[in-house]
Amino acid sequence: MFNTARKALFAALFAGLAGPVFAADIPEPVVEEAPPPVYEQPADIGGWYIRGDIDYHKSTVRGIDYMTYTIDPCNCTVTPGSKSFDFGKLKGGFSLGGGVGYKINDYFRTDLTADYWFKSNFDGGTSDLLTTSTEVSKMSALLLLANAYVDLGTYHGITPYVGAGIGGAHVKWDTVYDPNTTETNPGASNWRFAYALMAGASYCLTDKVILDAGYRYSHIQGGRMFEWDASSAGPGFDGGISTHEVRGGLRYQFGGNNGCSVPVAYQPEPEPVYTK
Repeated sequence: MFNTARKALFAALFAGLAGPVFAADIPEPVVEEAPPPVYEQPADIGGWYIRGDIDYHKSTVRGIDYMTYTIDPCNCTVTPGSKSFDFGKLKGGFSLGGGVGYKINDYFRTDLTADYWFKSNFDGGTSDLLTTSTEVSKMSALLLLANAYVDLGTYHGITPYVGAGIGGAHVKWDTVYDPNTTETNPGASNWRFAYALMAGASYCLTDKVILDAGYRYSHIQGGRMFEWDASSAGPGFDGGISTHEVRGGLRYQFGGNNGCSVPVAYQPEPEPVYTK
């Protein structure tokens, strides 16, 4: 009986001593550090921008009418009438412009622009039953427009767009005169209604700078072209000016994303991985 109790005591002591030794040999689980989760960066599309443009344009004058006066020598009465230029042509010219705008989202932006058209030469002619006359002058204009554009998506950094604008133009005609005679008429200057239609494409140079190239058709309402002069007839009125423009320029966006950058995709946070 004593031997049995002694064996039981030795077994208990052995188990108590061996447990920590065996436990020390068992490796504890190691938690691997998971990579930090990557979240989608919000596409902050939108922001203020400024722009600068240069163009070459070709304008067409839609008819020119002017007042005439017939004097009856018998009773000294004056009878007013009207005549039209046989033709009138404007040569091509250049313009410089600038503006400020706001990109609302991926597909819509607006801006206010001002373009100064440098002087274009005008050649025209009139005639009656007895004589013909050559008429020359120059025309310049300041075109102010409020514009809206629809961007049609970005493909490899290129964004095609269409747009329209509405506003006004200050048209200035120089003196209209016949270089072969002494007849002159002072040129007129006035504000007129104007609108424009645009199409083009932009290209991302950087995340802030965009190259813009396109076409714009603009129309300026008709108005007074020249005043009356005692040595000639008048006043005269042009029927409106239609202009085709080839434009190029740069836009610089101050804030937000101009649509050129691709946001980082969302990755869910992974579960911890345990290894033995």
